[in-house]
Amino acid sequence: MAWRQVAFDLPAARMGLAEAALEAMGAIAVTAAESEGAEPVLEPAVGETRLWDAVRVQALFEADADSQAVHAALSEALGAKPTGWDETTLADAAWERAWLADFAPLDFGHGLWVVPTGMEPPVPEATNLRLDPGLAFGTGTHPTTALCLEHLAACPPVDETVIDYGCGSGLLAIAALRLGARQVIAIDNDPQALVATRENARRNGVADPLTVGGVDTALPAADRVLANILAGVLIEQAPTLIKPLRPGGRLVLAGLLEGQAAEVASAYAQAIDFGPGAARDGWVRLDGTRRAL
Repeated sequence: MAWRQVAFDLPAARMGLAEAALEAMGAIAVTAAESEGAEPVLEPAVGETRLWDAVRVQALFEADADSQAVHAALSEALGAKPTGWDETTLADAAWERAWLADFAPLDFGHGLWVVPTGMEPPVPEATNLRLDPGLAFGTGTHPTTALCLEHLAACPPVDETVIDYGCGSGLLAIAALRLGARQVIAIDNDPQALVATRENARRNGVADPLTVGGVDTALPAADRVLANILAGVLIEQAPTLIKPLRPGGRLVLAGLLEGQAAEVASAYAQAIDFGPGAARDGWVRLDGTRRAL
């Protein structure tokens, strides 16, 4: 069996419209990655995962799909013809190998893995989180998410109440629960992120101890607060993130660049003592502890 793949570029803000049009035309899979020459977007709002201003979209259809009709539907939905249009016929085996190469299981140390649905876990007895591939912040492939997962794996939140602020796909919340947290509150301002978090939690068998809500949700006293939402929002939300944290509780901040670490840390200095943290590929994770009141 063969497949028909179409690819094109568009502004990241229009991805939702394009995805809806592609799915309406029968797309089997839709993925997005950074377009060549795209400018980084370093300050999205809480819950937004977009890290660039333009994306290269790929959509997979059955071989007999009418690509001209797809192009026309996209043009109508977007109000303009998509740029960089490309069409390719993919053999079934070739497509499968490419997918597997791009989305392999990821090891975050201490027995914590993220394994795409349909793949066999390399270590069956490990803590294997099931999550389908998607945008980088949601799957553990981006350094900021990886740094947070490595923190949870190294310091499991056993019997803790954890807040995941800006939960996105829910990956960090699910990891916390699978690693022993008693309760997790996952917060986001994007309704689609809340839906995704609930569904991913259900797939991983941790839906019951998870509370999912918007930014107006009352936050209980917590033993650990995780926030992977980039520097500007971390600074703005400092009072919100400090308030529920119990004395001695852990604060984990990620999504900031190395040059932003000092400014972010200063926003929490009145209540948080920061330790060494961690860094990868220019991104930083800050690890702090709530001082006694």
